[in-house]
Amino acid sequence: MTEAFDAVDLIRTKRDHGTLTTPEIDWLVDAYTRGYVTDEQMAALAMAILLNGMTRSEIRDLTLAMIASGERMDFSTLGKPTVDKHSTGGVGDKITLPLMPLVASFGVAVPQLSGRGLGHTGGTLDKLESIPGWRASLTNEEMFAQLRDVGGVICAAGSGLAPADKKLYALRDTTGTVEAIPLIASSIMSKKIAEGTGSLVLDVKFGSGAFMQDYDRALELARTMVDLGNDAGVATTALLTDMNVPLGLAIGNANEVRESVEVLAGGGPADVRELTLALAREMLRLAGQPDADVEAALDDGRAMDTWRRAIAAQGGDPDAPLPVAQETHVVTAPSSGVLVRQDALPFGIAAWRLGAGRARMSDPVVHAAGVDLHAKPGDEVVAGQPLFTLLADDAARFPRALEAVEGAWEIAPAGTEIPARPLVAARVD
Repeated sequence: MTEAFDAVDLIRTKRDHGTLTTPEIDWLVDAYTRGYVTDEQMAALAMAILLNGMTRSEIRDLTLAMIASGERMDFSTLGKPTVDKHSTGGVGDKITLPLMPLVASFGVAVPQLSGRGLGHTGGTLDKLESIPGWRASLTNEEMFAQLRDVGGVICAAGSGLAPADKKLYALRDTTGTVEAIPLIASSIMSKKIAEGTGSLVLDVKFGSGAFMQDYDRALELARTMVDLGNDAGVATTALLTDMNVPLGLAIGNANEVRESVEVLAGGGPADVRELTLALAREMLRLAGQPDADVEAALDDGRAMDTWRRAIAAQGGDPDAPLPVAQETHVVTAPSSGVLVRQDALPFGIAAWRLGAGRARMSDPVVHAAGVDLHAKPGDEVVAGQPLFTLLADDAARFPRALEAVEGAWEIAPAGTEIPARPLVAARVD
């Protein structure tokens, strides 16, 4: 077989700030997927992209080429609109759990293909696997049946979706090129577009606990992904949300499921409820229901009913007790005053060190491990009051977790006011 292009020429083009053509990008992705372009060559190209960027047309071509490397799902036979949500990940971000059943309770199909956690950001599938019997892997037939019967599904993405991205993602993770916005955007959107959803809402987080800590970079990523979605015919919008403080009071797996069920019962922390409702409104607007009363559906039990049916459909017992940590360590307030700071990243790292996360994809997670917060910034505390509790199955994990959160929180004198920070900072469409 005679190859149409030479990888070295394409590397030089990007190294020298040039633009790759559509045929060049199509060939590159195909040749890399089948092994003709080596990891060393693709690593060099990824670094050139990190340093010099890509044009909108290049990013679009890269995304479409990665989609073309695998299968593309089609939900048109369901006879109802489909809408999905993707979050760039954060600390305590369990929003998918109450959001899917809430939106599905309005007769909209929600095919939520999710992943596992790596590092300090938790994975939706890891959280749900805290529920006895629940299974993440479904066949396409099972997924379609659940979308028809229940309205929503949270499950693992099949290996057939954008296999080129899976190979490139692993390479980026080991070559210092994860942060390249064109590669992040094409990675996320190739899978979401291949998934076949009719519309998509992106939750792009910024702040200390986010993948993209800088607001302007997060905004650039959001705009790039929204453009990619709309260029591909998927109605796409994004909300930029603050991840400087952990979301909710639970960080981990089983404890985040408990908190999600509280939200579905009409309670739960105010910030988790607020973001769930904001994303639900955005999803339903794209699905043709701009006036849907999402608060009523959360409070009157409709969303909870859908949750229970979805969990049961995947073999889980929604009434089964969730795992409880064998060991706990409570950290109390050393003085009275106002909690004015609670940095998200250190608490995410602490949960990870306690066993709630993994360093490698092959590592297991401890479903009962994590952190329970007892106060949030702005709350008044008194000396001796519990500030947070570390949860683990092995007390030997506590010292390193405590190291992670040292200096990550601050109590100021009583009466100190802290500026209000909107949870949803911007909307991109």
